[in-house]
Amino acid sequence: MAVSTHHHVVLFPYMSKGHIIPLLQFGRLLLRHHRKEPTISFTVTVFTTPKNQPFISDFLSDTPEIKVISLPFPENITGIPPGVESTDKLPSMSLFVPFTRATKLLQPFFEETLKNLPQVSFMVSDGFLWWTSESAAKFKIPRLVFYGMNSYSAAVSIAVFKHKLFTEPGTKSDTEPVTVPDFPWIRVKKCDFDHGTTDPKESGAALELTMDQIMSNNTSLGFLVNSFYELESTFVDYNNNSYDRPKSWCVGPLCLTDPPKPRRAKPAWIHWLDRKREEGRPVLYVAFGTQAEISDKQLMELALGLEDSKVNFLWVTRKDVEEILGEGFHDRIRESGMIVRDWVDQWEILSHESVKGFLSHCGWNSAQESICVGVPLLAWPMMAEQPLNAKMVVEEIKVGVRVETEDGSVKGFVTREELSRKIKELMEGETGKTARKNVKEYSKMAKAALVEGTGSSWKNLDLILKDLCKSRDSNGANE
Repeated sequence: MAVSTHHHVVLFPYMSKGHIIPLLQFGRLLLRHHRKEPTISFTVTVFTTPKNQPFISDFLSDTPEIKVISLPFPENITGIPPGVESTDKLPSMSLFVPFTRATKLLQPFFEETLKNLPQVSFMVSDGFLWWTSESAAKFKIPRLVFYGMNSYSAAVSIAVFKHKLFTEPGTKSDTEPVTVPDFPWIRVKKCDFDHGTTDPKESGAALELTMDQIMSNNTSLGFLVNSFYELESTFVDYNNNSYDRPKSWCVGPLCLTDPPKPRRAKPAWIHWLDRKREEGRPVLYVAFGTQAEISDKQLMELALGLEDSKVNFLWVTRKDVEEILGEGFHDRIRESGMIVRDWVDQWEILSHESVKGFLSHCGWNSAQESICVGVPLLAWPMMAEQPLNAKMVVEEIKVGVRVETEDGSVKGFVTREELSRKIKELMEGETGKTARKNVKEYSKMAKAALVEGTGSSWKNLDLILKDLCKSRDSNGANE
């Protein structure tokens, strides 16, 4: 008779919904693994702060076995408004560095709580919470790092950093393409990367934070990646063959771990999509996540580009578009467009039969959801590693079309003409047709990766659990 073993896993996501959601999904995956492997059982504990706890508890309402512990978020942080505990509530993403630095003040509370928890088999904490590596070392807990980014973005960034492509004096302008020596078919621009990693003079604090994260990563056992091997095998292998970098394991797409939603009254936008399906009109879904900062001028150009394209669209935005554009716009698009300012279930929208394209900022969670449901992307990156995600989507796996700015920079202005042209290309053109065909193939691969027992991501999870839990057993309990 097999001996049953019990493991306790701690998850500590960064305070941003795009980082929280996939780690909670990983918690679900662990429990699903236990149901398939009855000789191994899990307790999962998630750490967060009071203002993030309601969202997390609601998200995990189907998984009451996962315990959530809140640590008090520090007060009186210079530049951070009182009560702000997540990045989507920051007045500007320019406050990212002080906000992230402030999380270190959670460390004593975290360690005090760890002392009183059952023995922890391993910990998965966000790379932005670099200080958790110190806590893990103190308690002899194996730590995995999670960033929420894919292997392509990590590999290209590592190669650029290794070859100092943009840090040497007199290097290229922000928008001049440069070949990446380790991947000669890839050309990147300086503006594709955060200035903190390419321009030390411009952002000392950001570079310092990045270096702290890199150092803490190197003391960890490896990286947990929300992706699947078949999507980006060249880049997974590159990262795992980098001599000075811990191993990474693809365990995604984690969005596929979400349970079916309970039946409920259909929201107005789903009724609208139903009608479009009946009319045989394909719909472009438009959404840019919670952190994209779009000026009123750019928002107006986006609205006019959507109107000019004559394509049916569902646009989710927090801004009051009518206030910016005037009532006339709403009247003109009454039949072809719907603007939603409420929270929506993005998966439900992307899965709807009438949705045939997604105009997105190319945050990795959104891009991967689109790939999983087989919807091609119109990529308009705006910050962080989004430009690299867009390159991967358009140039590497060819499941999308790229929106270009006037000056070639990431933060440049996009004209209504460019938007209209690229929308039509995605929804009606030959490139769009190819992207649609390719994304359907990757969608099948995504689902296969998490098939219990045989999928590449499922097998990786097996390996992690064998490696980490064995390592923990030989190291002894929390001290």
